Amino acid sequence: MSRASPEPVPHGGDLDSARARWPHAQEPWIDLSTGINPIPYPLPDMSPMCWSRLPFASEELALRAAAAHRYGAGDPGMIVSAPGTQALIQILPRLVDRSDVAVLAPTYAEHAVAWRREGHDVREVPDLSSIRRARVVVLVNPNNPTGRLIPRPLLHALARELDSRGGLLVVDEAFADVLPAEASLVADIPNATIVLRSFGKMYGLAGLRLGFAISQPLMAVRLRDYLGPWAVSGPALHIGTVALADDQWLKVAVRRLQEDQRRLDALLLACGCALIGGTLLFRLFEHQAAAELAATLGQHGIHVRQFHGHPTWLRFGLPADEHAWRRLEDALHTIRAT
Repeated sequence: MSRASPEPVPHGGDLDSARARWPHAQEPWIDLSTGINPIPYPLPDMSPMCWSRLPFASEELALRAAAAHRYGAGDPGMIVSAPGTQALIQILPRLVDRSDVAVLAPTYAEHAVAWRREGHDVREVPDLSSIRRARVVVLVNPNNPTGRLIPRPLLHALARELDSRGGLLVVDEAFADVLPAEASLVADIPNATIVLRSFGKMYGLAGLRLGFAISQPLMAVRLRDYLGPWAVSGPALHIGTVALADDQWLKVAVRRLQEDQRRLDALLLACGCALIGGTLLFRLFEHQAAAELAATLGQHGIHVRQFHGHPTWLRFGLPADEHAWRRLEDALHTIRAT
């Protein structure tokens, strides 16, 4: 299978580019360009041995059991732990012979890039009615950046259709932790389906690089073979196992995110933005002068996500503390005053 040349993909979190564009902006920068929980899970105590020895198989099994509990999988054998979901996105196109792939767009751009890189024929389509005879369908649910949520019955019907022609459904649930459990496909995952779950976004530990694929056990075995031994570091195994078992922290975090989401919405609506989508971890707004608004925020040391294909869109993450909220409010006040 021939590989296409890699395509550069813009991402949130690129503070290096923001600093280069606005070198005299206020420091420290406030990064609102990602959908990462700004208040991370508190790091548990760890033995120094986590850093100095190879991870034990029993530790990886414990992490898979914790992930199965958290995400509603009936069997830890359905869980594949990986050094971030991006690593899994790179691997999935290698599981399938060259195919017609439909990616529901606009969405996280790395999905389409990864499938094209491995020689697949990729179409970016606006909705499920446009997939035609695609053998592989990739979608993010809830979607990034729009927040679109496809109901589980529709996904089950789509999975059955793809399974009947030897295809594959990939559902990226990177932001599903903030939704009720019944929104996820994991508890009753169909055949020919792979669900991706991100640890770093909800738990605010993106630098840990930890993510999961969830599928029927035979597919999970194939994915673990691709990843090879010791795919996840010892510290990530330990932190992930503790955090995923902490039900109370998750409940409190979701309540706080709900409050912060309402506060952010009020600020941006008062500034003339129109809310067009999002989740509890990020909000998508539209503004006719979005580029100017982003530039003004950049001059104040506040980084938000812009979209080249949708120049009126801006995605905002949530501030981490009251100081960051006040800086955002002050910057927006200067915009309203002009």
